[in-house]
Amino acid sequence: MFRSVPVRTVKSILRNAPLRLLVLLLALPAFTRAANAQTDCNTGSDVLDTAEPKGITPAELIQKFTANETKVEKLRDQYTHTEDLLVQTLTGNSVDGQFHRITQVSYDEKGKRRENVTYAEQSTLRGVTLSATDEDDIRQFMPWILTTDEASQYNLTYAGRQHQDDLDTYVFHVEPKRIDKNKRYFQGRVWIDDRDLELVKLCGKSAPEIIPKKHQPADVRPTFVGYREYIDGNWLPAYAKVDDTLNLGTDSIHLREIVKLTGYKRNPGTNAGSAR
Repeated sequence: MFRSVPVRTVKSILRNAPLRLLVLLLALPAFTRAANAQTDCNTGSDVLDTAEPKGITPAELIQKFTANETKVEKLRDQYTHTEDLLVQTLTGNSVDGQFHRITQVSYDEKGKRRENVTYAEQSTLRGVTLSATDEDDIRQFMPWILTTDEASQYNLTYAGRQHQDDLDTYVFHVEPKRIDKNKRYFQGRVWIDDRDLELVKLCGKSAPEIIPKKHQPADVRPTFVGYREYIDGNWLPAYAKVDDTLNLGTDSIHLREIVKLTGYKRNPGTNAGSAR
């Protein structure tokens, strides 16, 4: 259940939420993302107030919310949940290809992710397929948790305050400080609840882009929007979506990807609780 607080409920977050997609285009020429990309980072957002925060500095905000995120990561590892992945290609508003998979996810005592696929249909996606990097993005970036250690790799720039759905938030731009070989990063924006000082929304993509050589497949990383759900006193990853049109020279492919993380249950013997 979502936390129910007068004037600050978050029911509309999952109802209206838009995510990200990593696809491998096979046997197609190099392309650029379409200028009319549909994923909108500002869905549910009011006008951004760029004034400095009152009563706290941006540096103090970063220290507090990344410390909370570090605790959230440890708490998340004490839960099992269901990951429901749906990827579609569309012509106009009609779905012409689809892949659907349901996975039970848990973590061992060392925090290593365990997966048990309970349903996977035969893919009928048109012109695309999920790559290994796509799968990593689904596991790592769509439910991204910005811990203190992670934050040390990024430039976090305060953007302002913004009313997001039913929450008041602080907004930060996130860019990697450097790009190391064979490593991927998040770049985009994060929204931090102004009361709990926890991440409740993120919008961006994994980086860097991989520019293919001639006649080589390209890994595409459209922008995704991800949202959190309030569970046991903490904001845990719950929903992410991509809705993007990719321009493939004389052709284009409309892609939609939805990831739902549901059914959080605490593992027996763990002592999960609020990060605060």
